[in-house]
Parts: sequence; structure tokens; C-alpha cells
Amino acid sequence: MTDLTNASIAELAPALASGRLSVRTLVATLVERIEATDPALHAWTHVDRDLALAEAARLDAVPVASRGPAFGLPLGVKDIIDTATLPTALGSPVGAGRRPAQDATCVQRWRAAHGLVLGKTVTTEFAYMHPGPPANPWSARHTPGGSSSGSAAAVAARQVPAAIGTQTNGSVIRPAAYCGVVGFKPTLGRIPFDGVAVFSPTFDTVGTFTRSVDDAAIVAHALAPSIARDVAPRARPPRLAVLGRFPWNASIDDGGALDAAVEQLRVAGANVVPVVLPEAFASARDVQRSIMLAEGARALGALQARERARLSATLNEGLDAGRAIGADALARDHAARLAMIAGATAWLASFDALVVPPAPGPAPSGLGTTGDPSCCTLASLLGFPAITLPIALTAGGLPLGLQLVGIAGDDDALLSVAGWCGAALPAWRGIGEDRAS
Repeated sequence: MTDLTNASIAELAPALASGRLSVRTLVATLVERIEATDPALHAWTHVDRDLALAEAARLDAVPVASRGPAFGLPLGVKDIIDTATLPTALGSPVGAGRRPAQDATCVQRWRAAHGLVLGKTVTTEFAYMHPGPPANPWSARHTPGGSSSGSAAAVAARQVPAAIGTQTNGSVIRPAAYCGVVGFKPTLGRIPFDGVAVFSPTFDTVGTFTRSVDDAAIVAHALAPSIARDVAPRARPPRLAVLGRFPWNASIDDGGALDAAVEQLRVAGANVVPVVLPEAFASARDVQRSIMLAEGARALGALQARERARLSATLNEGLDAGRAIGADALARDHAARLAMIAGATAWLASFDALVVPPAPGPAPSGLGTTGDPSCCTLASLLGFPAITLPIALTAGGLPLGLQLVGIAGDDDALLSVAGWCGAALPAWRGIGEDRAS
């Protein structure tokens, strides 16, 4: 293992657990890469070199026989997720200097599995739409997406092999697709949300950023032991429902990359079934937005009343819109959501996964936007698990992805389908990897 910055979680885990690789060596290498590359990327809000190296030394002293399933694995943690040893500033001046008393439950689980927190990654303001400073590692002129912008960028830039973020609408899947990494949003509630800043409790979900499906399973298992750590690709080809676009998307501008990938899956043996979104889901985007904003206004209303002047116009406008949604309208939207969950579960029961775009196209130009989340709205609304795989680069060198959606609770099955699809598609070469090999 000569290049530690390109090593996968699946490669690092046995080397660390056996002692063939010291945690300190790995952490020192990653911190050096962050120090060399992050002044241009801005993916991290806080990395404490001395603290990380001290934690690495403590872990190296743990006997091999006592090492947990995530032993020594470094993790980037989105800056709305509480960490007791590092600040959690929530992507806002309002949170400057905030020091949580304890770790979020997901971080507690990572540490209990002997994983290491390398630092805090940049989030948009309170995980809404006002962007922070990160750039896309593939092009500094393009957004990495959001709200988990720093987590996606850091993994893509080989600064850390894995990171966690959150998704309320498209905040894991979209930035993962824009940055050319694997983003996994488990079933709603599968990873505990305790100790994470809440925007919309109906949708807020902790998810992972890694460089492979195998790595996603390893990280997700440490955070949610009910998800299998070793998920083998399906033995037989899957039956895939393919939805090329959502009715609320004006267009999909991916140069035919999704169609080409689906054809490769078909040639590899997948049973590919083109589908259209049933009329019962026509209002899904409006229902999701209404619930999200109404709950956001309730969660952040008191803070907005105190700190409006220090919040962005984007966040203030969203919270103001949410406050105008009355209790009766919100109740109707919740009822509509439950009906859609039942309908979607029945609709997808005969398929192994739904194939949809993760975003309408590659990362948009400019750092003043996080892009359009609408391709992620359905899975977010339903609370279904979703995963995106990088599949191609545009002529301009920006990544494109393919999103797979499963049924609530079937996280292992979705990871298995994703493993099959990943093996059937051409090998992805990320930043720093030889694309000619």
C-alpha cells in the first residue's frame, strides 16, 4: 500500500487492524495532504493536527485482539454533527466558538468502533442552501454541491477516505454525484440523528461519502450495526426500474451518460424496465418542500427571532416561507406523504432498485449555488435508501452519476444491487488515479 491517500477503506481496514499500518502514519499522511491542498479547496472548517496525532497514538496502543470494526479509520464529520473534542459551528457566524458537551450518537458509535475523527467538514449554513466556501475538486470554478459540501469534496480530493454528512432533500446524493464519489443515504432513521442540528425531523438523515460501495457498507455498519458490514454484490442480475427524469425537472443534461450506463447494465444481464412516475407522485416535490420548510421554521424559529441579522437572506426567506404554512396544510402534506410511501412501496416491490439521475446534470458553474436537489426529492420524501455511483466525466472534466433507490429497510439489498452495478460498469478513476490504467 504505497499511496495511502488513494487507499480505500476496504484496503485500510485490515492493514490497520493487524498493525501492518500504524494509525499515526495514516493520519500524518492525510493531515499533510489537507495542509497542502485545502487552502485552495476549503473543504474543512477545523482540523487539529496535534489532537488527531494524539488520538492516533492512543489507538496504536490498543492490542490487536481488542480492535473494533472501524479501527483507526479516519472520518470527516459535517459541521452540524456534534463533536465534543472539536468545534461544531453549524456553518454560520451564529455558531462560532460553539463547543458541544458530547458527541452526536453517530460519532459516539464511530469512536466506540475505534474509528478516528480527523476533523470537521464545511456545511452550508444550518444545512440549508446558502453555500460555504468549498470548491469542487474537479474544477475550482464549480460548486461541490450541498449541504454536505466539505464532506463530498474532502473524499473526492483524497484528503480523507470517508466522511459523513446529512440529507434533508439532496444533501448527500447530489454533492457525491458532483464530486465523483459514492454517496449513500440509508433508510430514514437507520443512523441515529441525536446530536445533529435538526432542520426537518421528517427528512433529516445521516449519510456517508466514500470511494466505493464496499467502503460505504463498512462505514454505515459502524454507524448502524443493522446494516451489514460486508455486502456482496448480487449473484444474479437485478431487475431495475429506470426513470430517466422526474416531471418537475425541466431537463436532464448529462450528455446521455445515464442512458449509456443503463445500456451497459442491460448488456451485463440486468432486466431493465423503463418506467414513468405514477400520477400519484406528481405533487411529491411540493409536499416535500412544504414539510421541510414548515419544520425548518419551527426548528429554527427562535434562533431566527434572535439572530435574523446574522442569517443569510436565503435562510431567512426559507424560514419565513415555512412559517406561513399553517397546521392544517402541514397535516395534509404529512397525510399525502404517508400515502405516497405506501404507493411507492407497492410500485417498486417487483424491482430490485429504481434507477434515476442524482442531479439534472454536472456541477453548476460558480460557488454561489449548491445546485438543484430535485432529482433527490422523491427518495428524501419517502425516506427510502439511495446511493449514487460515479459513471462518467463530461467533456469539461466534471463527474456524472447514477442514483439507485431502494425500499425502506432494504439497505443491504440496495448496497448489494449497487455492488453488482458498480462491477458491471467501467472502473471509475478518481482524482489522483491513472485514468489510462
